[in-house]
Amino acid sequence: MFWKKQPKDAAPAGTAALEKLPGPKNIPNFMGKYLTEKHEVESSRIWRLKALVRPSAKGGKVFDVRIFEDTEAVSNNVKVKNYTSLDQHPELLLFDGWFDEGSKEVALEAKRKVVKVKIYKEKEILSQIEALTKPGSNFLFYLAGSPASGGPLGRGAAIVELNPNYPKHGEKKYVLYITNIEGTEPVGKRQKFLDSDKAKQLVNWIKERHFKA
Repeated sequence: MFWKKQPKDAAPAGTAALEKLPGPKNIPNFMGKYLTEKHEVESSRIWRLKALVRPSAKGGKVFDVRIFEDTEAVSNNVKVKNYTSLDQHPELLLFDGWFDEGSKEVALEAKRKVVKVKIYKEKEILSQIEALTKPGSNFLFYLAGSPASGGPLGRGAAIVELNPNYPKHGEKKYVLYITNIEGTEPVGKRQKFLDSDKAKQLVNWIKERHFKA
């Protein structure tokens, strides 16, 4: 069972006396299939999504459900405890609706556009870096593995910049920064992670982390 029903004496959904609601749960298979087919969510992204539920006023085995991405909540320093947590953080809400645990019927409304990410091949990563010609120009690669968080691939992004100080003071031509992502945009202070005169050295690092998990 996806979530245990509340005791019979529990207050109906939406009341202040509602019993303790459960924390975030993994998306069940039938809901993941619905999201993939109905809303074209990439199957590789489903594992990063979490569901928050509460009993529906419809009764029976019907539940209200909200879906968010836990890595995005972490990057925004938001602790999501239960269904009501997103009342104060609607910007984190991806889908909102209901499901019937008995019939497996699902109805979800997209609250934000689901971003599809282009995954660059090794040669394409190199081409994007070598195309940087103006000092200070940069290119962003979303990551599925890094110390950062958030973003379409879950682990922030790498930003490769053509160093505006190169070649002064012995600085390298390219600088790779790691940054957290909110939605699709960098947030907070980016962290210098690697620098090199050789684009291929950066490519090797990026290609190991730029993928759909």
